[in-house]
Amino acid sequence: MPFDAVFLSAVTAELAPVLTGSRVDKIQMPARDLVVLQFRGPGGSGRLLLSASPNSPRIHLTTEPLENPAQPPMFCMLLRKHLTGGRIAGLRQPPMERLVDITLDCTDELGEPTRKHLILELMGRNSNLILCGGDGRIIDCLRRVDFEMSEKRQVLPGLFYQDPPALEKENPLTAEEADIAAGLEAVEGQKRLDKWLLDTYGGLSPLLCRELAYVLLGDVEADIGPMSLQTRRSVARGLLEQFRTLTARPQPVMLRKEGRPSDFSFRPITQYGGYLETEPFDTFSRLLDGFYADRDHAERMRQKTQALHKAMGNLRDRTARKLEIQREELAATHDRERLRQLGDIVTANLHAIRRGQPRLTAVDFYDPDMKEIDIPLSPQLSPQQNAAKLYKDYNRAKTAEKVLTEQIAKGETELDYLNSILDELNRAESEKDVAEIRLELIQGGYVRETDKKKRMKLPPSRPMEFVSSEGFPIRVGRNNRQNDELTLKQSAKGDLWLHVQKLHGSHVVIQCGGEKPGDRTVTEAAQLAAWYSQARESQNVPVDVTPVKQIKKPAGGKPGMVIYHVYNTVYVTPSQETVERLRKD
Repeated sequence: MPFDAVFLSAVTAELAPVLTGSRVDKIQMPARDLVVLQFRGPGGSGRLLLSASPNSPRIHLTTEPLENPAQPPMFCMLLRKHLTGGRIAGLRQPPMERLVDITLDCTDELGEPTRKHLILELMGRNSNLILCGGDGRIIDCLRRVDFEMSEKRQVLPGLFYQDPPALEKENPLTAEEADIAAGLEAVEGQKRLDKWLLDTYGGLSPLLCRELAYVLLGDVEADIGPMSLQTRRSVARGLLEQFRTLTARPQPVMLRKEGRPSDFSFRPITQYGGYLETEPFDTFSRLLDGFYADRDHAERMRQKTQALHKAMGNLRDRTARKLEIQREELAATHDRERLRQLGDIVTANLHAIRRGQPRLTAVDFYDPDMKEIDIPLSPQLSPQQNAAKLYKDYNRAKTAEKVLTEQIAKGETELDYLNSILDELNRAESEKDVAEIRLELIQGGYVRETDKKKRMKLPPSRPMEFVSSEGFPIRVGRNNRQNDELTLKQSAKGDLWLHVQKLHGSHVVIQCGGEKPGDRTVTEAAQLAAWYSQARESQNVPVDVTPVKQIKKPAGGKPGMVIYHVYNTVYVTPSQETVERLRKD
């Protein structure tokens, strides 16, 4: 994503008039590298998002609902102590640097006026958020950088803040035609124009360099090597014109591929032709909010569920391997009848066996053709003991079949439950969802409770609520424990229950209220059941429909497990548009 210095300058220019003079009311930290400042002032009120994420560093206003952790991180508490109540005096971006310095006028513990700086460095994996005092000394930072991590620049509390080392590249905004031409003329051999731009000038993203090459020469892979001297000078004039207009009249645009956000820029992008769609936005904040909303939410959920996902995945794999071994052992017991037959043959030929004999060659009277067979014997055992061993092996296999059959049934139930947990983790939408899944696993003995005293108790989440086009309330469970509550305790016997067929997913209940819902309501509820299941990306998904009174909980069943025998099946294709349309505000 091209959050380069030129793009950042456009964003900063948009934010400055809105933020300057505003008062910071609240500070939140929804994720470990994400800070939100809630402000109000002459330019209006809103929330400023500051992300130092290695994958998506950025700054913009946001309207997205962000869930805060139960216990705020220490860095968040520090920012609240120093910045709450402060007024934003201005925003500064050093020329062609991916850095924003937010200056705030605050008061210290004694009520004396003081100045603070909140500096966001948007530099990929080196991104950081740094709080400094008015004297430039670092109070603390999101990521501390010591001497072992970097010999050139340390970022630690107590040190004076220093700007990141400047790249040894030219500033395109101050470039002269003669210098550009000289640089192009000095190129020998093959060298793509976009690569030369990226290596020579700072603050330009690869996307912008390719776009400049396409605008000037009609080819993103245009090579400087074969160009004549006249062509190189012409390209230098064109580049100068492009550089002069880089920061003039920026236009926020999003690039979409098959309807999904793919990239963004501060100017129209033409290099893709009709391969990517271009969508203009009226502000950079709305552009970035829309681009990162779904992706960031998915990333936060991935981080929150990572440990549980790994633990349950490993347990699922171990259970699957154990089941495979048990099935092989069970298959081996199916030949146990032959052990009894061999025991009978050995018993019938005891008179012909000498102690220490390694094998018995005898007629197999169980074979219709009465062929001779070789039966291995243990030389350490007597003839009678060899026969007894075969009978013992037969009885052991007979017992093993019963035990293995029971163990396999339990293992299959366990594997099915673990898969349902992994599916829940994949579909978790909030920290409450993750907390409830963790609580279910703790109560089931799958994971241990950690930091019990420090962990704040979250209020239980409620089932998701929707309303069909015909006005019927539809409720959707978020996890196994909630599925049990919804189906077995919170629903009337006459309500309709839906679940995707033979796959893991949420329980869905249409609250009928004594009326019979129409086909449209049933179809919409089935679409919800398919969307909140493993079949989200599929088509023509079978969904079972039955009254709640037909649902039973098997004895000793895991959370979320139910059985039913009377049902109808409808086939639907899940649709996110339907989900959003039916969602209750």
